[in-house]
Amino acid sequence: MVQPSTSIDAGLGIRTDVSNRVLRVTIDRPDRRNALSRSDFESIAEVLQSTREMADVAVLTGGGEFFCAGADLSTVSDLSDDDVAALMDAAEAAVRAIRDFPGPVIAAINGPAVGIGVSLAVACDLTVAARSAYFLLAFTRIGLMPDGGATATIPAAVGRAQAMRMALLGDRVGAAEAVRIGLINRMCDDDVLDVRVDELLAHLATGSVAAFRYTKHAINAATLGELEAAFARERTGQLSLAASPEFQAGVAAFRTRGN
Repeated sequence: MVQPSTSIDAGLGIRTDVSNRVLRVTIDRPDRRNALSRSDFESIAEVLQSTREMADVAVLTGGGEFFCAGADLSTVSDLSDDDVAALMDAAEAAVRAIRDFPGPVIAAINGPAVGIGVSLAVACDLTVAARSAYFLLAFTRIGLMPDGGATATIPAAVGRAQAMRMALLGDRVGAAEAVRIGLINRMCDDDVLDVRVDELLAHLATGSVAAFRYTKHAINAATLGELEAAFARERTGQLSLAASPEFQAGVAAFRTRGN
């Protein structure tokens, strides 16, 4: 029997609803290319934590043309250590919530995933991308290092060589290549992304909820044991880098582009 959809208040930049034991979380800030503020990260974490008893599967996607353009640096007022640390705390909480959500979390990558957008996508358990989507770790371009656990999750997915290439060179990885190197699971034509995600949900619906939960926990324990240590290393590095002239210039350019 089809259950009515339940909308959850998750903040202005995040749309959510639960229907038939499926939580759908949509990043909805098209004017900022779905770049995420501190409150947006907190909203994603909160809704994933609060719906554990209501949903067996979650879907994370973006509204409009972008999946997520990274952290919205225009919302960081003075770039103090406290501001940068608070933004990192919120981003880490969102990644932890994806990891700790009992059932599978599907990333439906409808468009470009940049910076922390890549971190969120790779933290998910199954990732389906539209053919036109791409993945870009742009941190070093503004004098930063990858964060959101990306220094653990991306090597776990693609290995050291590809992770170094993405992180150090900032190469754009298209959806087809992302499948080939193991960054994501599947790619499809743009106009059937929703159909492919629904097919995946239908397949999961035929399986054992308990089996999926134990399997997710076991694989994450085996492959993401370094995640908390990665968060700590990223914090140390990022707070040091945030004081650099390169980052200050990068933020100024970001704000100029955003206006």
